[in-house]
Amino acid sequence: MPVHLPAQNRRQFLFTLGAGFVTCSTGLLAAEQKTQQSDIVYLLNDTHIGEKHPPKSPIPTHLREIVTELVELPQKPACVLINGDLALRDGQPGDYRHFASLIQPLQEAKIDTHLTLGNHDERDVFYEVMQEQRPSAPPVKSRHISVVQTKFANFFLLDSLHKTMVTQGTLGKEQRSWLANALDAHADKPAIIVTHHNPRLGGDPVHFPGGLTDSEELWELLVSRPQVKAYIHGHIHDRGNAQHKGIHILNTPATSYVANPDHSTTGWTIAQLTPTGVTLTTRTNIEDHAWNRQTKTLTWR
Repeated sequence: MPVHLPAQNRRQFLFTLGAGFVTCSTGLLAAEQKTQQSDIVYLLNDTHIGEKHPPKSPIPTHLREIVTELVELPQKPACVLINGDLALRDGQPGDYRHFASLIQPLQEAKIDTHLTLGNHDERDVFYEVMQEQRPSAPPVKSRHISVVQTKFANFFLLDSLHKTMVTQGTLGKEQRSWLANALDAHADKPAIIVTHHNPRLGGDPVHFPGGLTDSEELWELLVSRPQVKAYIHGHIHDRGNAQHKGIHILNTPATSYVANPDHSTTGWTIAQLTPTGVTLTTRTNIEDHAWNRQTKTLTWR
């Protein structure tokens, strides 16, 4: 499963779904409902935290700013999803120790936080640092997959990491099979796919070579299930949205750095869900950037 840092006072359970486990929230207590916005999910990706980053350098500062905003909110979001490339380059132990210290306030504030891994991460090293997060029986060998349930949508967290420091990603037949079963078992709400790599479908073809190698096979699986509404990815360190066969493809900004600051910037995304769609609000680390607080509403197919 992906790494989960659940709020300590949330009641959670694990149950078997075919070949794997699904992590679910069983609902909030009445007191919690007053302090949580159950329709809000924060989306982050590409944090690229390094062991030797000075505390005041841009990359850890960007993540720290987001964490600070979250813990100071009067109403907390349903959850936070951090979608891969947690570590700076190749997943060194010190990178994960630094990352863990930066997101520790989220756990202290009882904000459910779910992490996946990208091509700059290293699974074994990650679990050496956060040993309690190592799954005893992964649903798919060497993959980190689960379902995160929220009020208006189910988020299917996939693992597209093929190999550390290899740009392309892949899901593989076994993971796609698990996904098909999981989607069929959770057809009651809109389904949103979350994985680090961009699909090689729709959008800007410049990025296709570094994306998901089995995009076509995945899309065949997704399109045939009408509950699937969107695919969220990072990896590109930019912002954009496209659509392929009715499914929205959402490229969310990196929190760490961008390749070309003239065309992009760092930030995060706030997703406000409804039964029929989502409103995305871009937040940027540069307060007066043109993207900051821009919104875009998407309607589900």
